[in-house]
Amino acid sequence: MHSISIFGTSSDAGKSTLTFVIGRLLQERGINVGVFKAQNVSNNSHVCDDGSEIAIAQYFQAEVLALPTSYHLNPILLKSGHGNSASMIVKGHVVEEKEVREYYRDLDLLKPAVDECFEYLRNRYECVLCEGAGSPVELNLMDKDLSNIYIAQTYDTKIILVADIERGGVFASIWGVYNLLPEKLRENVIGVIVNKFRGDRTLFDDGIRIIEERFGIPVLGVLPYLPLNLGFEDSQSLKNFVQNKPHPLRKIGIINYPTMSNYNDFEPLIADETIFVEFITSNVSLESYDLVILPGSKRVIEDLRWLKKVGLFDALLKRKKEILGICGGYQMMFETIIDEECVETALPSRESALGFIDDVIVFQKDKVLNKGEYEIFGTTVRGFEIHHGVSEKYPLVYEKGNIKGTFVHGLFDDDKFEHYKKTTIDSFLATMREEIDMERVIESINAV
Repeated sequence: MHSISIFGTSSDAGKSTLTFVIGRLLQERGINVGVFKAQNVSNNSHVCDDGSEIAIAQYFQAEVLALPTSYHLNPILLKSGHGNSASMIVKGHVVEEKEVREYYRDLDLLKPAVDECFEYLRNRYECVLCEGAGSPVELNLMDKDLSNIYIAQTYDTKIILVADIERGGVFASIWGVYNLLPEKLRENVIGVIVNKFRGDRTLFDDGIRIIEERFGIPVLGVLPYLPLNLGFEDSQSLKNFVQNKPHPLRKIGIINYPTMSNYNDFEPLIADETIFVEFITSNVSLESYDLVILPGSKRVIEDLRWLKKVGLFDALLKRKKEILGICGGYQMMFETIIDEECVETALPSRESALGFIDDVIVFQKDKVLNKGEYEIFGTTVRGFEIHHGVSEKYPLVYEKGNIKGTFVHGLFDDDKFEHYKKTTIDSFLATMREEIDMERVIESINAV
């Protein structure tokens, strides 16, 4: 049985979502499926069952499909670095900071890790769903494309294209991507899914005919635009979240600094009908918020300096109502942040912080990666830690007056949210189940 590559005709076309949707539909037909993304670029990550770190998208897909999690699902993860560099995580653990040019120059050195992880999954699953990255036909980068071209060519995967009609230009994007693919990969294209359609579907009947007759590409489905508000992978998906809460009881402000990370922490708040969530990007008054949250950060000192530059640092110092810090935001609450080993900064650095907590944060080379149950703020949290900064006096949590902070992610997850996730995903899948031509998909992956 062939594995499947899911290619987007653009970024944010819906590849991550369609990966778990198609995975579930294959599972319902008795096919044992795994998920995989060779290389991801995201500041949002999660600790796996094996203690490694992968991108949140692959963790969420595995969660939906009830799969065990390990670094094999996402062997290469790139996070924001200083300047033009990226923090490179290989097989679940930080390796080094690399300039983008160096990363592409040394790409062949990473292929063994990709191959090892794909083979591991292929030996355990009948069909591996391989999520692509961005567009597969960036012509200047196609020979450096691990997630799309390399996997599809090396492992002869069948290919499903996903096109975002919301963006406009859907015909050009479908025709262009298909015809710019190498000939062998064009032969492996099963068809295209048109995603995020709004309005009367019959208005696109001619569109389907054009794609199938003039382009020669089967249309596997036209999917309605349905906001999921789960599994946020990057800043683009964060911008797409939807709230319709006419009478909220609480208003929560989340500081959206330049390298905010792990904003999946706030999906339970967005899901709660009694809470209005607002992401703060400029120096606005903080007094209207019942709670202000300092979220995770990939570049803690840089984001702390940004708070000072825009004026939010002083606003936080003056605030009398509750402030909560999570991971990077927790670290900003201490007196000083010290990065003498250049873990996140280009030069050895010490930065004065908010001073709410009477200790310092020291960055260490080895990242703390833990997952389990924690007793925090009087409740049991099933969460995880993922950080370089450490505190001797308050290694996990702090609470005094209006100040609360913790290194633990998943603080707002509870049984109510788990029920919400299940019902939301089941409802989402029920709609998609009726719209996708799975018989054609199964026939293609079974073909010799």
